[in-house]
Amino acid sequence: MEDNAVLEEGFNGLTRAQASLPASWYLDPAHFEREVREIWGRNWVYLCRAETLDGPRAFRTFEVAGQPILLLRDQEGELQGFFNTCRHRGSILCPQAEGTLKKAMITCPYHQWVYDLTGRLRATGPMRKVDGFDRAEHPLHRVRVEEWGGFVFVNLDPDAPSFDELYGAETAYVANWPLEDLRVGHVYSKTLHCNWKVFWENYNECLHCPNIHPELCELVPIYGRAIMARRDDPEWAEHAEDLAPHHSGGLRAGAETWSMDGEAQGRLPGLTDADVEVGMRYVTVTPSVFIAHHADYVRLVKITPKTAETMELTAEWLFHPDTLARPDFDADKITQFGILVMEQDGGASELNQAGMRSSAFHSGVLMQEEYEVFLFQQWVREQLGEAPKAENVASRASRRAPVSE
Repeated sequence: MEDNAVLEEGFNGLTRAQASLPASWYLDPAHFEREVREIWGRNWVYLCRAETLDGPRAFRTFEVAGQPILLLRDQEGELQGFFNTCRHRGSILCPQAEGTLKKAMITCPYHQWVYDLTGRLRATGPMRKVDGFDRAEHPLHRVRVEEWGGFVFVNLDPDAPSFDELYGAETAYVANWPLEDLRVGHVYSKTLHCNWKVFWENYNECLHCPNIHPELCELVPIYGRAIMARRDDPEWAEHAEDLAPHHSGGLRAGAETWSMDGEAQGRLPGLTDADVEVGMRYVTVTPSVFIAHHADYVRLVKITPKTAETMELTAEWLFHPDTLARPDFDADKITQFGILVMEQDGGASELNQAGMRSSAFHSGVLMQEEYEVFLFQQWVREQLGEAPKAENVASRASRRAPVSE
Protein backbone atom coordinates (compact mmCIF):
# COMPACT_ATOMS: atom_id res chain seq x y z
CA MET A 1 0.00 0.00 0.00
CA GLU A 2 1.33 3.45 -0.92
CA ASP A 3 1.76 6.01 1.81
CA ASN A 4 -1.46 8.00 2.27
CA ALA A 5 -3.31 6.02 -0.42
CA VAL A 6 -7.08 6.49 -0.33
CA LEU A 7 -7.74 2.97 -1.58
CA GLU A 8 -5.47 0.03 -0.89
CA GLU A 9 -4.94 -3.18 -2.81
CA GLY A 10 -7.28 -6.01 -1.87
CA PHE A 11 -9.71 -3.91 0.16
CA ASN A 12 -12.35 -1.81 -1.57
CA GLY A 13 -13.02 0.71 1.19
CA LEU A 14 -11.64 4.15 1.87
CA THR A 15 -8.70 4.13 4.23
CA ARG A 16 -9.56 7.59 5.60
CA ALA A 17 -12.50 9.98 5.54
CA GLN A 18 -12.90 12.24 2.50
CA ALA A 19 -14.81 15.47 2.01
CA SER A 20 -17.76 15.20 -0.38
CA LEU A 21 -18.69 17.63 -3.14
CA PRO A 22 -19.81 21.14 -2.17
CA ALA A 23 -23.51 21.45 -1.36
CA SER A 24 -23.78 24.24 -3.92
CA TRP A 25 -23.09 21.70 -6.67
CA TYR A 26 -26.48 20.13 -5.89
CA LEU A 27 -28.43 23.38 -5.60
CA ASP A 28 -27.04 26.13 -7.81
CA PRO A 29 -28.75 26.50 -11.23
CA ALA A 30 -25.61 28.00 -12.79
CA HIS A 31 -23.51 25.04 -11.68
CA PHE A 32 -26.21 22.69 -12.96
CA GLU A 33 -25.94 24.27 -16.42
CA ARG A 34 -22.17 23.81 -16.26
CA GLU A 35 -22.64 20.08 -15.56
CA VAL A 36 -25.15 19.78 -18.40
CA ARG A 37 -22.60 21.25 -20.83
CA GLU A 38 -19.42 19.61 -19.56
CA ILE A 39 -20.72 16.22 -18.38
CA TRP A 40 -23.94 15.42 -20.22
CA GLY A 41 -22.74 17.11 -23.42
CA ARG A 42 -19.48 15.14 -23.53
CA ASN A 43 -20.37 11.59 -22.49
CA TRP A 44 -22.31 8.65 -23.90
CA VAL A 45 -25.99 9.07 -23.05
CA TYR A 46 -28.59 6.33 -23.41
CA LEU A 47 -31.51 7.17 -25.70
CA CYS A 48 -33.64 4.12 -26.42
CA ARG A 49 -33.81 0.50 -27.50
CA ALA A 50 -32.87 -0.03 -31.13
CA GLU A 51 -36.06 -1.95 -31.88
CA THR A 52 -38.14 1.17 -31.18
CA LEU A 53 -36.88 2.43 -34.55
CA ASP A 54 -38.46 -0.29 -36.63
CA GLY A 55 -37.34 -0.26 -40.25
CA PRO A 56 -36.06 2.28 -42.80
CA ARG A 57 -37.20 5.92 -42.33
CA ALA A 58 -38.28 5.36 -38.70
CA PHE A 59 -37.31 8.31 -36.49
CA ARG A 60 -37.40 9.50 -32.89
CA THR A 61 -36.54 12.87 -31.36
CA PHE A 62 -34.86 13.53 -28.02
CA GLU A 63 -33.27 16.21 -25.91
CA VAL A 64 -29.73 15.56 -24.67
CA ALA A 65 -27.87 18.17 -22.60
CA GLY A 66 -30.47 20.71 -23.67
CA GLN A 67 -29.85 19.95 -27.35
CA PRO A 68 -32.52 18.74 -29.82
CA ILE A 69 -31.53 15.38 -31.32
CA LEU A 70 -32.96 13.46 -34.28
CA LEU A 71 -32.33 9.73 -34.48
CA LEU A 72 -33.42 7.79 -37.57
CA ARG A 73 -32.82 4.80 -39.78
CA ASP A 74 -31.70 5.43 -43.33
CA GLN A 75 -32.87 3.47 -46.36
CA GLU A 76 -30.43 0.66 -45.52
CA GLY A 77 -31.69 0.48 -41.95
CA GLU A 78 -28.54 2.03 -40.45
CA LEU A 79 -28.89 4.36 -37.46
CA GLN A 80 -28.10 8.01 -38.13
CA GLY A 81 -27.96 10.80 -35.57
CA PHE A 82 -28.23 14.56 -36.14
CA PHE A 83 -28.99 17.74 -34.31
CA ASN A 84 -32.70 18.27 -34.97
CA THR A 85 -31.94 21.68 -36.44
CA CYS A 86 -32.23 23.02 -39.99
CA ARG A 87 -29.08 24.58 -41.43
CA HIS A 88 -31.09 27.48 -42.90
CA ARG A 89 -32.19 29.51 -39.87
CA GLY A 90 -32.26 26.88 -37.15
CA SER A 91 -35.83 25.58 -37.19
CA ILE A 92 -36.66 22.23 -35.63
CA LEU A 93 -36.78 19.68 -38.44
CA CYS A 94 -38.99 17.00 -36.89
CA PRO A 95 -41.39 18.32 -34.23
CA GLN A 96 -42.94 14.90 -33.63
CA ALA A 97 -41.62 12.59 -30.92
CA GLU A 98 -41.51 9.61 -33.28
CA GLY A 99 -42.86 8.28 -36.53
CA THR A 100 -41.92 7.11 -40.02
CA LEU A 101 -40.95 9.53 -42.75
CA LYS A 102 -43.21 9.26 -45.79
CA LYS A 103 -40.25 9.64 -48.13
CA ALA A 104 -36.52 9.10 -47.81
CA MET A 105 -36.14 12.79 -47.09
CA ILE A 106 -36.25 15.16 -44.12
CA THR A 107 -38.14 18.34 -44.97
CA CYS A 108 -37.96 21.38 -42.73
CA PRO A 109 -41.54 22.43 -41.87
CA TYR A 110 -40.58 26.11 -41.91
CA HIS A 111 -38.92 26.95 -45.25
CA GLN A 112 -38.90 23.52 -46.90
CA TRP A 113 -35.20 22.79 -46.99
CA VAL A 114 -34.80 19.10 -47.82
CA TYR A 115 -32.13 16.67 -46.61
CA ASP A 116 -31.56 13.03 -47.44
CA LEU A 117 -31.28 10.44 -44.68
CA THR A 118 -27.50 10.76 -44.52
CA GLY A 119 -27.89 14.47 -43.75
CA ARG A 120 -26.93 15.94 -47.14
CA LEU A 121 -28.83 19.04 -48.22
CA ARG A 122 -30.74 18.24 -51.42
CA ALA A 123 -33.04 21.24 -51.98
CA THR A 124 -33.73 24.70 -50.55
CA GLY A 125 -37.47 24.91 -51.12
CA PRO A 126 -38.72 27.87 -53.17
CA MET A 127 -35.51 29.86 -52.70
CA ARG A 128 -33.74 31.17 -55.79
CA LYS A 129 -30.07 30.53 -56.46
CA VAL A 130 -27.67 32.99 -54.91
CA ASP A 131 -23.94 33.53 -55.29
CA GLY A 132 -21.80 32.26 -52.44
CA PHE A 133 -24.04 29.36 -51.46
CA ASP A 134 -23.06 25.70 -51.93
CA ARG A 135 -25.43 22.95 -50.77
CA ALA A 136 -22.51 20.64 -50.05
CA GLU A 137 -21.36 23.01 -47.31
CA HIS A 138 -24.66 22.81 -45.41
CA PRO A 139 -25.34 19.21 -44.36
CA LEU A 140 -27.07 18.47 -41.08
CA HIS A 141 -24.82 18.57 -38.05
CA ARG A 142 -24.12 15.00 -36.95
CA VAL A 143 -24.05 13.46 -33.50
CA ARG A 144 -22.19 10.24 -32.78
CA VAL A 145 -24.41 7.18 -32.40
CA GLU A 146 -23.34 3.77 -31.14
CA GLU A 147 -25.37 0.64 -30.41
CA TRP A 148 -24.47 -2.03 -27.89
CA GLY A 149 -26.72 -4.99 -27.16
CA GLY A 150 -29.72 -3.23 -28.68
CA PHE A 151 -29.16 -0.14 -26.50
CA VAL A 152 -28.63 3.10 -28.44
CA PHE A 153 -26.28 5.77 -27.09
CA VAL A 154 -25.30 9.20 -28.41
CA ASN A 155 -22.39 11.50 -27.67
CA LEU A 156 -22.45 15.18 -28.61
CA ASP A 157 -18.66 15.44 -28.34
CA PRO A 158 -17.00 14.49 -31.65
CA ASP A 159 -13.67 13.96 -29.89
CA ALA A 160 -14.82 11.72 -27.03
CA PRO A 161 -13.46 8.15 -26.78
CA SER A 162 -15.62 5.50 -28.41
CA PHE A 163 -18.21 3.60 -26.40
CA ASP A 164 -16.22 0.38 -26.68
CA GLU A 165 -13.00 2.07 -25.58
CA LEU A 166 -14.67 3.27 -22.40
CA TYR A 167 -16.98 0.35 -21.63
CA GLY A 168 -15.76 -2.64 -23.62
CA ALA A 169 -14.26 -4.42 -20.61
CA GLU A 170 -17.39 -3.92 -18.57
CA THR A 171 -19.80 -5.02 -21.29
CA ALA A 172 -17.68 -8.14 -21.88
CA TYR A 173 -18.64 -9.21 -18.36
CA VAL A 174 -22.25 -9.70 -19.57
CA ALA A 175 -21.43 -11.05 -23.04
CA ASN A 176 -23.60 -14.16 -22.60
CA TRP A 177 -26.83 -12.23 -22.08
CA PRO A 178 -28.83 -12.20 -25.35
CA LEU A 179 -29.43 -8.46 -25.09
CA GLU A 180 -30.28 -7.76 -28.73
CA ASP A 181 -33.05 -10.36 -28.61
CA LEU A 182 -34.77 -8.94 -25.54
CA ARG A 183 -37.86 -6.75 -25.66
CA VAL A 184 -39.28 -4.18 -23.26
CA GLY A 185 -42.09 -5.68 -21.21
CA HIS A 186 -42.69 -2.86 -18.74
CA VAL A 187 -41.73 0.80 -18.25
CA TYR A 188 -41.80 2.88 -15.07
CA SER A 189 -41.13 6.61 -14.86
CA LYS A 190 -41.16 9.12 -12.02
CA THR A 191 -39.96 12.65 -11.35
CA LEU A 192 -37.69 12.86 -8.32
CA HIS A 193 -37.03 16.08 -6.45
CA CYS A 194 -33.30 15.66 -6.17
CA ASN A 195 -30.14 16.49 -8.10
CA TRP A 196 -29.09 13.77 -10.54
CA LYS A 197 -25.84 13.18 -8.64
CA VAL A 198 -27.73 12.37 -5.44
CA PHE A 199 -29.40 9.38 -7.08
CA TRP A 200 -26.08 8.14 -8.49
CA GLU A 201 -24.45 8.44 -5.08
CA ASN A 202 -27.26 6.42 -3.54
CA TYR A 203 -26.67 3.72 -6.19
CA ASN A 204 -22.97 3.64 -5.35
CA GLU A 205 -23.24 2.65 -1.68
CA CYS A 206 -25.16 0.26 0.53
CA LEU A 207 -24.80 1.98 3.89
CA HIS A 208 -28.46 2.86 3.48
CA CYS A 209 -29.58 -0.66 2.57
CA PRO A 210 -30.46 -2.13 6.01
CA ASN A 211 -32.59 0.90 6.86
CA ILE A 212 -34.08 1.70 3.45
CA HIS A 213 -34.28 -1.72 1.73
CA PRO A 214 -35.34 -4.46 4.17
CA GLU A 215 -36.83 -6.60 1.39
CA LEU A 216 -33.71 -6.29 -0.76
CA CYS A 217 -31.46 -7.12 2.19
CA GLU A 218 -33.46 -10.29 2.79
CA LEU A 219 -32.87 -11.26 -0.85
CA VAL A 220 -29.19 -10.18 -0.96
CA PRO A 221 -27.87 -10.81 2.56
CA ILE A 222 -24.56 -8.98 2.14
CA TYR A 223 -26.54 -5.75 1.66
CA GLY A 224 -27.87 -6.27 5.16
CA ARG A 225 -24.30 -5.76 6.39
CA ALA A 226 -24.35 -2.28 4.76
CA ILE A 227 -21.76 -3.30 2.16
CA MET A 228 -21.98 -4.24 -1.52
CA ALA A 229 -19.23 -6.81 -1.97
CA ARG A 230 -16.94 -9.24 -0.15
CA ARG A 231 -13.94 -6.91 -0.23
CA ASP A 232 -15.87 -4.00 1.25
CA ASP A 233 -15.13 -5.67 4.60
CA PRO A 234 -11.59 -4.82 5.80
CA GLU A 235 -11.48 -8.31 7.36
CA TRP A 236 -12.62 -10.00 4.16
CA ALA A 237 -9.57 -12.29 3.96
CA GLU A 238 -10.69 -14.12 7.10
CA HIS A 239 -13.78 -15.29 5.16
CA ALA A 240 -12.28 -15.49 1.67
CA GLU A 241 -13.36 -19.11 1.18
CA ASP A 242 -16.82 -18.68 2.71
CA LEU A 243 -19.48 -18.95 -0.02
CA ALA A 244 -22.36 -18.01 2.28
CA PRO A 245 -24.33 -15.14 0.66
CA HIS A 246 -23.70 -12.70 3.51
CA HIS A 247 -19.97 -13.01 2.72
CA SER A 248 -19.96 -13.80 -1.01
CA GLY A 249 -22.61 -11.31 -2.13
CA GLY A 250 -24.95 -13.82 -3.81
CA LEU A 251 -28.70 -14.25 -3.37
CA ARG A 252 -30.15 -15.92 -0.29
CA ALA A 253 -30.42 -19.71 -0.34
CA GLY A 254 -33.15 -20.84 -2.72
CA ALA A 255 -33.47 -17.48 -4.53
CA GLU A 256 -32.80 -17.26 -8.26
CA THR A 257 -33.47 -13.65 -9.26
CA TRP A 258 -34.65 -10.25 -8.09
CA SER A 259 -38.40 -10.70 -7.70
CA MET A 260 -41.04 -10.57 -4.99
CA ASP A 261 -40.51 -14.24 -4.10
CA GLY A 262 -36.97 -14.70 -5.44
CA GLU A 263 -38.14 -17.20 -8.05
CA ALA A 264 -36.97 -16.90 -11.67
CA GLN A 265 -39.30 -17.47 -14.58
CA GLY A 266 -36.93 -19.59 -16.62
CA ARG A 267 -33.39 -18.69 -17.66
CA LEU A 268 -32.31 -16.50 -20.54
CA PRO A 269 -30.73 -18.56 -23.34
CA GLY A 270 -26.95 -18.66 -23.41
CA LEU A 271 -26.35 -18.05 -19.71
CA THR A 272 -24.07 -20.32 -17.72
CA ASP A 273 -24.36 -21.31 -14.08
CA ALA A 274 -21.53 -18.88 -13.32
CA ASP A 275 -23.47 -16.07 -15.00
CA VAL A 276 -26.48 -16.44 -12.75
CA GLU A 277 -25.12 -17.76 -9.46
CA VAL A 278 -24.18 -14.31 -8.16
CA GLY A 279 -27.75 -13.10 -8.78
CA MET A 280 -26.96 -9.87 -10.62
CA ARG A 281 -24.34 -8.29 -12.85
CA TYR A 282 -24.16 -4.60 -13.66
CA VAL A 283 -23.08 -2.44 -16.55
CA THR A 284 -22.80 1.21 -15.53
CA VAL A 285 -22.62 3.96 -18.16
CA THR A 286 -22.22 7.19 -16.26
CA PRO A 287 -23.93 9.64 -16.28
CA SER A 288 -27.14 8.31 -17.78
CA VAL A 289 -27.82 4.62 -17.10
CA PHE A 290 -27.09 1.43 -15.23
CA ILE A 291 -28.22 -1.99 -16.44
CA ALA A 292 -28.81 -4.90 -14.06
CA HIS A 293 -28.56 -8.39 -15.56
CA HIS A 294 -30.45 -11.26 -13.93
CA ALA A 295 -31.17 -14.89 -14.75
CA ASP A 296 -34.51 -14.27 -16.43
CA TYR A 297 -34.59 -10.56 -17.34
CA VAL A 298 -32.62 -7.32 -17.59
CA ARG A 299 -33.56 -4.05 -15.89
CA LEU A 300 -32.35 -0.71 -17.20
CA VAL A 301 -32.49 2.43 -15.04
CA LYS A 302 -32.09 5.77 -16.78
CA ILE A 303 -31.31 9.07 -15.05
CA THR A 304 -32.25 12.32 -16.81
CA PRO A 305 -31.44 15.69 -15.19
CA LYS A 306 -34.18 18.31 -15.42
CA THR A 307 -33.14 21.13 -13.09
CA ALA A 308 -30.59 21.53 -10.30
CA GLU A 309 -33.08 19.86 -7.96
CA THR A 310 -35.19 17.57 -10.16
CA MET A 311 -34.55 14.54 -12.35
CA GLU A 312 -36.54 11.96 -14.26
CA LEU A 313 -36.11 8.31 -13.31
CA THR A 314 -37.07 5.78 -15.99
CA ALA A 315 -36.83 2.00 -15.73
CA GLU A 316 -37.30 -0.56 -18.49
CA TRP A 317 -37.67 -4.30 -17.90
CA LEU A 318 -36.46 -6.44 -20.81
CA PHE A 319 -37.55 -10.04 -21.33
CA HIS A 320 -36.96 -12.69 -23.95
CA PRO A 321 -39.90 -12.99 -26.40
CA ASP A 322 -40.32 -16.63 -25.38
CA THR A 323 -40.72 -15.55 -21.76
CA LEU A 324 -43.28 -12.90 -22.65
CA ALA A 325 -45.26 -15.55 -24.58
CA ARG A 326 -45.45 -18.01 -21.69
CA PRO A 327 -49.02 -18.41 -20.38
CA ASP A 328 -47.74 -18.58 -16.81
CA PHE A 329 -45.49 -15.53 -17.10
CA ASP A 330 -46.07 -13.09 -14.23
CA ALA A 331 -44.30 -9.80 -14.92
CA ASP A 332 -45.71 -8.20 -11.78
CA LYS A 333 -43.57 -10.32 -9.47
CA ILE A 334 -40.50 -8.86 -11.13
CA THR A 335 -41.57 -5.29 -11.82
CA GLN A 336 -43.18 -4.75 -8.40
CA PHE A 337 -39.96 -5.69 -6.66
CA GLY A 338 -37.89 -3.34 -8.80
CA ILE A 339 -40.37 -0.49 -8.33
CA LEU A 340 -40.35 -1.05 -4.57
CA VAL A 341 -36.56 -0.74 -4.45
CA MET A 342 -36.48 2.31 -6.75
CA GLU A 343 -39.18 4.12 -4.80
CA GLN A 344 -37.27 3.47 -1.60
CA ASP A 345 -34.14 4.87 -3.25
CA GLY A 346 -36.10 7.82 -4.62
CA GLY A 347 -37.53 8.68 -1.23
CA ALA A 348 -34.10 8.54 0.40
CA SER A 349 -32.62 10.68 -2.38
CA GLU A 350 -35.31 13.33 -1.93
CA LEU A 351 -34.62 13.44 1.83
CA ASN A 352 -30.93 13.87 1.05
CA GLN A 353 -31.65 16.73 -1.34
CA ALA A 354 -33.99 18.53 1.04
CA GLY A 355 -31.45 18.43 3.86
CA MET A 356 -28.70 19.94 1.73
CA ARG A 357 -30.74 23.16 1.45
CA SER A 358 -29.69 23.98 5.00
CA SER A 359 -27.54 27.10 5.12
CA ALA A 360 -25.39 25.34 7.71
CA PHE A 361 -24.48 22.48 5.36
CA HIS A 362 -21.55 23.20 3.05
CA SER A 363 -20.07 19.75 2.40
CA GLY A 364 -20.45 16.22 3.74
CA VAL A 365 -17.95 13.52 4.61
CA LEU A 366 -17.43 10.12 2.99
CA MET A 367 -16.78 7.09 5.17
CA GLN A 368 -15.00 3.78 4.57
CA GLU A 369 -17.89 2.02 2.78
CA GLU A 370 -18.52 4.96 0.43
CA TYR A 371 -15.53 4.31 -1.82
CA GLU A 372 -17.70 4.13 -4.93
CA VAL A 373 -19.32 7.47 -4.02
CA PHE A 374 -15.80 8.87 -3.66
CA LEU A 375 -14.81 7.52 -7.09
CA PHE A 376 -18.01 8.89 -8.65
CA GLN A 377 -17.30 12.32 -7.17
CA GLN A 378 -13.71 12.13 -8.40
CA TRP A 379 -15.13 11.42 -11.86
CA VAL A 380 -17.42 14.46 -11.61
CA ARG A 381 -14.49 16.67 -10.62
CA GLU A 382 -12.42 15.33 -13.50
CA GLN A 383 -15.23 15.95 -16.00
CA LEU A 384 -15.47 19.56 -14.84
CA GLY A 385 -11.71 20.09 -15.02
CA GLU A 386 -11.40 20.36 -11.26
CA ALA A 387 -8.43 19.00 -9.34
CA PRO A 388 -9.12 15.65 -7.61
CA LYS A 389 -9.23 15.66 -3.83
CA ALA A 390 -6.78 12.78 -3.50
CA GLU A 391 -4.97 10.15 -5.52
CA ASN A 392 -6.96 6.97 -6.11
CA VAL A 393 -7.10 3.80 -8.16
CA ALA A 394 -9.82 2.43 -10.41
CA SER A 395 -13.01 1.02 -8.94
CA ARG A 396 -12.94 -2.63 -7.92
CA ALA A 397 -16.56 -3.05 -6.88
CA SER A 398 -18.02 -6.45 -7.63
CA ARG A 399 -21.15 -4.82 -8.99
CA ARG A 400 -18.92 -5.15 -12.04
CA ALA A 401 -16.26 -7.72 -12.85
CA PRO A 402 -14.85 -9.09 -9.57
CA VAL A 403 -11.15 -9.03 -8.81
CA SER A 404 -9.45 -12.39 -8.54
CA GLU A 405 -9.22 -13.86 -5.08
